[in-house]
Amino acid sequence: MLNIINESSTRIKTGVVLFIAMLVIGYIDSYFIFWLVFGIMLMISISEAKKLFGLKSDSIYVYTSLLWIAAYFYPKPEDLVFIVAIAYASQLAYKKTLNVHMFLPLLYPTASFLFLLSLYSEYGSMTLLWLLVIVASTDIGAYFVGKSIGKTKFCETSPNKTLEGVIGGVIFAVILGALFSINEVGFINSLIISAVVSVASIFGDLFESYLKREADVKDSGSILPGHGGILDRTDGYLFGAIFMLVLLRVVI
Repeated sequence: MLNIINESSTRIKTGVVLFIAMLVIGYIDSYFIFWLVFGIMLMISISEAKKLFGLKSDSIYVYTSLLWIAAYFYPKPEDLVFIVAIAYASQLAYKKTLNVHMFLPLLYPTASFLFLLSLYSEYGSMTLLWLLVIVASTDIGAYFVGKSIGKTKFCETSPNKTLEGVIGGVIFAVILGALFSINEVGFINSLIISAVVSVASIFGDLFESYLKREADVKDSGSILPGHGGILDRTDGYLFGAIFMLVLLRVVI
């Protein structure tokens, strides 16, 4: 166990710093600050997504910036994805000059960041803390259980993931998720939501692994020591946030 910790010291230190930073931002609990921080992360993610999707045009930054500014004022930010998608489709149909791959960063990661913003806007910073605990617990639990007793390969996309690690990560996330859930959902619903979000975060990680394999890169970026890029660190949250928002709208 000590060897595992020593091998991952840089990753752990970066993770702790990020966790503390999010706790501080959550304590301040300002919509503008969350919007600004998520916006910065989104723009960095777009830069990384361009590499993963093989895009050359910088116009994606303009579209994304305008979309994010509009999201600050609109009550349901995730709805704006459809407006931008229609704008893309209209330009493609009219000029036939738009690269169809420009749609891809709109779906990943832009749409997911809009869901994150909506999650905070509708249910507050404690819900983001709950999401953070679920995804981080899944990641940490899967890593340590997989390293300790993992033998069965989970899938071809991510050969280092084991079935034992995945199961351990989900169990760990459900236990801690139930402890950090918001009061409005109740205990049973907190277990269900924690489990679903945990599984979603695993497939978010797998999806990003798939994109990196297709692009033949090890990491989406290098801004976070031990973790890689923003997408490397937020992949689970980008999938998990969507499921959490949908499920919370069902049970509350």
